[in-house]
Amino acid sequence: MYKFIIISFTMLVLFSCKKDDENYSEIPEIEFVSLSPSTTSEFSQDIKLVISYKDGDGDIGTDDPDEYTLLIHDSRLPAADEYHIQPLTPPNSTIQIEGNLKINLAGLFVLGTDSTETTTFSVKLKDRAGNWSNSVTTSSIAVKK
Repeated sequence: MYKFIIISFTMLVLFSCKKDDENYSEIPEIEFVSLSPSTTSEFSQDIKLVISYKDGDGDIGTDDPDEYTLLIHDSRLPAADEYHIQPLTPPNSTIQIEGNLKINLAGLFVLGTDSTETTTFSVKLKDRAGNWSNSVTTSSIAVKK
């Protein structure tokens, strides 16, 4: 019985260990974190969007301010808005990175004739190698006249 307990305990310790150096994909991965506020009056305040990212080779962002690597699509509109992201790592580095991107969106406005509209945003991120991340959708936000 004693051997069984020792073997069981040893197996439990061995199989419960988690590998600390997780390898991330070279294709960026993003997750929605937050969107605030959940209700706003049109043109009254910036909207704060936070997404988390992981990238296996750290090539998120560019030096060229004319290159857009972040797409944010308001579900009420036909096309996405494009944004520039500065490099998140030094040039020519290939380190794994993870963190949060905090994005300020200009005050929203009502597009139609209703006094209130609700919308969500879809977000995608492109790295310097041209790899697009997964797309995430935010929680909804109500915009009032």
